[in-house]
Amino acid sequence: MHVETLKKRKPEREASIASALRTVRTEQAGVAALADALENGVAGPFAEAVELLSQINGRVIVTGVGKSGHIGSKIAATLASTGTPAFFVHPSEANHGDLGMIARDDAIVAISWSGETAELKGIIAYSRRFLNPLIAVTAGHSSALARQADVVISLPRAAEACPHGLAPTTSTLLQLVVGDALAIALLEARGFTPDHFRTFHPGGQLGANLTQVREIMHTGDELPLVRLGAGMPEAIREISQKGFGCVGVIAADGALKGVITDGDIRRHLGNNLLAMTVEEVMTREPKSVGPETIVATALQTINSSSITSLMVIEGGRTVGLVHLHDLLRIGAA
Repeated sequence: MHVETLKKRKPEREASIASALRTVRTEQAGVAALADALENGVAGPFAEAVELLSQINGRVIVTGVGKSGHIGSKIAATLASTGTPAFFVHPSEANHGDLGMIARDDAIVAISWSGETAELKGIIAYSRRFLNPLIAVTAGHSSALARQADVVISLPRAAEACPHGLAPTTSTLLQLVVGDALAIALLEARGFTPDHFRTFHPGGQLGANLTQVREIMHTGDELPLVRLGAGMPEAIREISQKGFGCVGVIAADGALKGVITDGDIRRHLGNNLLAMTVEEVMTREPKSVGPETIVATALQTINSSSITSLMVIEGGRTVGLVHLHDLLRIGAA
């Protein structure tokens, strides 16, 4: 594209950026209004909804139409992946047989900005007939949905980012935020751990990041270790033979006292290195992790410390080593 053409388009680009900023700031104001509501009148209903959902013996059925339905589908997926059994039921399909998917021990979360969505009537009536707990997420505080619900999470009537006030933008964002808030509150209430999370996310980088260090660490004869008091020739041989670019310096009881890296050796080359002991060269109080540490945490430590290896400590003893290459191998880095 020619420079002159780009110059002509500059006002258009500036208009686009201004539009984007208006959208972000409008939606930001909506989220701020939701936070204010959660600190005041919505706090009680939200806590009640979390308590209700944490006590059911069945699943959470999320429902909604249009954009609210798309948000509901995502909320159901987030709930399911964080330890709360859930799935999405489309209200139109529910009216044509899918109501049979809802069991008596299930609770229903119905999402509707207005609260007057006609397609929800069937599933609302079903919940009242079979006494399924019904939680409404709506800005229609006095709507048909709100009047029928056991718990109403009232959304603030924030302005849509759409300049015509028509396209669901801020409204769907607030629905999404409430859904995430419910999922995380339930996660914490259930004591959901990274191990549990990995059970539902075994594949891809997420699954790799949730792997524990003990599953990939090097142990036994693979460990590059020397004792306190050893000379540097022994440490250099250990680094060369084990191939991790470092050696751990341990006490008689296996406690890690320091680490010597290739970089440490280069820094001491002019200091009669071969006549020195490991204590004179090692980096004291090196970074380490426990075997139960998840790979994501180990990777963060490696990156933030600009190192390539971490010693693994258990019960005060040096039991393993994890290298950046191990994280690359399993797809975590």
